[in-house]
Amino acid sequence: MDDRYQYLLLMAGCLLITLPLEFLLRARVYRQPVRLALALLPMLAVFIAWDVVGIVRGHWWYSEQYTTGILLPLDVPIEELVFFLVIPICGLLTYEAVGTVLGWLRQWRGRDA
Repeated sequence: MDDRYQYLLLMAGCLLITLPLEFLLRARVYRQPVRLALALLPMLAVFIAWDVVGIVRGHWWYSEQYTTGILLPLDVPIEELVFFLVIPICGLLTYEAVGTVLGWLRQWRGRDA
């Protein structure tokens, strides 16, 4: 396997692993695209700016061996944008799924009382 795609494959794996939460545990993250965008956009703005500053100031760089070489404006690798999208989406899916399960537990306990 080409090392340049490992990171993107890892991000795809994160999405695939959490995708069932949308359907099995009713996370409803993908079903509310406007709400998802509103949750992601402020974070994207802050962290992309953070990356740009870090790159411009030479605080960090990205391995050419593990990135595709596709760069966004200001030399931000596409992998960074993918990371900043995928990980929060996976977090939101998990958070909403846990909320669903806790709601089910509250209902179940309420029946026993």
